[in-house]
Amino acid sequence: MDLLNLNYEKYKLKNGLEVILYRDNTLPIVTTNIWYRAGSANEKLGKTGIAHLFEHMMFQGSVNVPKEMHFRYIQEAGGNLNGSTSTDRTNYFEKVPSNFLELILWLESDRMGFFIPALTQEKLANQIDVVKNERLERYDNQPYGLAWEILISNLFPENHPYSWATIGSLEDISNFTIEDVKSFFEKYYSPANACLVIAGDFEPNEAKNLTEKYFGEIQGKNHLETPQLKPIRLDENKFIVHKDKVQLERIYLAWHTGCAYSEDDSALDIFTDLLTGSKTSRLYKKLVFEQEVAQDITAYQFSGKYAGYFVVIATAKPGILLAELKDKIFAEFENIKNNGINEKELLRSKNGIKSGFIYSMQNIDSMADQLNSYNYFLNEPNSFNYDLSRYENVSGENILGLFEKYFSKPFVELHVIPETEG
Repeated sequence: MDLLNLNYEKYKLKNGLEVILYRDNTLPIVTTNIWYRAGSANEKLGKTGIAHLFEHMMFQGSVNVPKEMHFRYIQEAGGNLNGSTSTDRTNYFEKVPSNFLELILWLESDRMGFFIPALTQEKLANQIDVVKNERLERYDNQPYGLAWEILISNLFPENHPYSWATIGSLEDISNFTIEDVKSFFEKYYSPANACLVIAGDFEPNEAKNLTEKYFGEIQGKNHLETPQLKPIRLDENKFIVHKDKVQLERIYLAWHTGCAYSEDDSALDIFTDLLTGSKTSRLYKKLVFEQEVAQDITAYQFSGKYAGYFVVIATAKPGILLAELKDKIFAEFENIKNNGINEKELLRSKNGIKSGFIYSMQNIDSMADQLNSYNYFLNEPNSFNYDLSRYENVSGENILGLFEKYFSKPFVELHVIPETEG
């Protein structure tokens, strides 16, 4: 499809910064999206959460941009901005009217090149408190909030970089020092470890000149350590019970799968959709509507750079045992394994994925982030056709093959129950 074949330009500055230019003059807006190849997988035990803390710190000002002014400059220009941290990367993005391209390139370059001299203990202490409160609100004091952390810490061995939550432990967050922040910045926040996407309404020569002007002088050092990881597998099933301040019991089932863009990645995505992607999907229809044993149910495939896992999560209706929910989930697995997937539901799932895929390309922010994602995982920003074809080529036989390959293997089972029980 021509729609999915983008004209772009990719090049490198002398300091190693990758730059991707994608021009779309449909609307008078431009966005920058920068990925640093540093996420929670680049942390170590005792220092968990520093990648996410750093996302916060990067908005605290640099040599030429006072604290809070990064937000203010963008908002006064009529734009918006944010950042996010995952297991594998941290990204920062801005979208503004086209005539403010120089502003956002200057802002991003100043914190890439001139962050450390503006760092103070006061700024660090302030953001440590912010992140600690975020952790308490979203994890420790949230119903079911610790479940994901418990699940992955049992799915992966202790020293695996996916065995801790991206936000990090409360103890580690509390203990970060100025030296920790400086060390992380020096190691990962280098042009040689980043990719900048400029997308939208701009003149290519102007964008190149501005990028060279603001980023070209930054030193491109690279002292990265790539985790050397062996394939992970469980030797036996794991069963965990966690008591929480909840009213309804919830079950989590998790299996090891493959990395992002590995052989079965797209089939696993489709399988999640077939199970719980809509009100007519297999598990949702049967357990929530027909049998009324589940309050809700969802399936999720996580695909990272170093590993993947498949999770089914179901909340029980009052009076329903989690063992019963588990049996019904496995019964549907067995049903699919024995009777297969019909072509109609497979086609419906593929069409839904294709529709969402194409719809997301109408948003220049999403487009820029996807270009960065493809570049990171596949080293080819224009992988839209390839990506979509992975889903179109999934067959019913591919779905059935998942059972022997993944779902016949040991898994982690977590029960979250009310504190008053047990």
